[in-house]
Amino acid sequence: MAALQRPTDYLTRGEIKELRTLEPWRSTWLIVHCWGVIFLTWAICAVWTNPITILLGILVVGGRQLGLAVIGHDGAHHLLYKNRGLNDWVTEWFLNRPLLGASVVPYRNYHLEHHKHTQQPNDPDLRLSAPFPITRSSFKRKVIRDLTGQTGWKQKVGAMRSAFGKPGVPWSERLAGGFRRFGPNMVINAVFLGVLAASGHWYLYVLLWIIPALTWEQLISRIRNIGEHAAVPDDDHRLKNTRTTLANPIERIVLAPYWVNYHLEHHLLVSCPCYKLAKLHRLLIERGHSEEMELKTGYVAMLKHATSKPEVVAA
Repeated sequence: MAALQRPTDYLTRGEIKELRTLEPWRSTWLIVHCWGVIFLTWAICAVWTNPITILLGILVVGGRQLGLAVIGHDGAHHLLYKNRGLNDWVTEWFLNRPLLGASVVPYRNYHLEHHKHTQQPNDPDLRLSAPFPITRSSFKRKVIRDLTGQTGWKQKVGAMRSAFGKPGVPWSERLAGGFRRFGPNMVINAVFLGVLAASGHWYLYVLLWIIPALTWEQLISRIRNIGEHAAVPDDDHRLKNTRTTLANPIERIVLAPYWVNYHLEHHLLVSCPCYKLAKLHRLLIERGHSEEMELKTGYVAMLKHATSKPEVVAA
């Protein structure tokens, strides 16, 4: 990267210090908010159970499941709490394990390599952005796979098989390893199911926890990935090899929770917690850097750009 692409070339040292200052109460509030939205959605759908509330509930819960991952991403960067042990414990038990995650450390090690080598040949995430732009028919096939649960099922089954070990290992060892890895996750989910069953609404565990994780959360995670690095204009420029998508209020609720759309800003200053990324964005715009930044207004515009490859017409 060229010297001009350092944070100090866009921000004062005082601004950088303020943007990097953690506010643990805000991290706690984000976690409480995320789970509060999920629990409130369950309660509303328990009282008013009908196809419309369930469909809306799937969108909301799936969006908050992505929200758990977004907040967990801050945890991977040590941005939730100043105490790193507390940071990692909260990330594991409140953000990762309620689904299929566990310790944040393996993801952290992988993800920091992505930041170190963004859009370069040794970027471990390059495989996600390299195929773009793609055709709209290709994107449509991916959407169908996501919304029908094919993508989610494949991922979850793959994770389970990996945890339970390779064939040839004695079953006792495979089971012990699998339960060590997923036992706590199963207990947490058993609590969810038990509480919903005790209230007479066990089916909401399937409709508003399992199905969103297998469908809507898969699609919006794909869209988030596409928005961040797909079809960017310059792989070697810090403000052009990563994209910020300017999301409207509805998109922020169901597609881009907790400022995840400000990805360019995150890459510019990785030590900035998510709740300050909007402020960082405003500072860059006020300094006149908008023409230098890779920006798209709305996820529809972003997807049109990322799916602009012409269709191949058979001769």
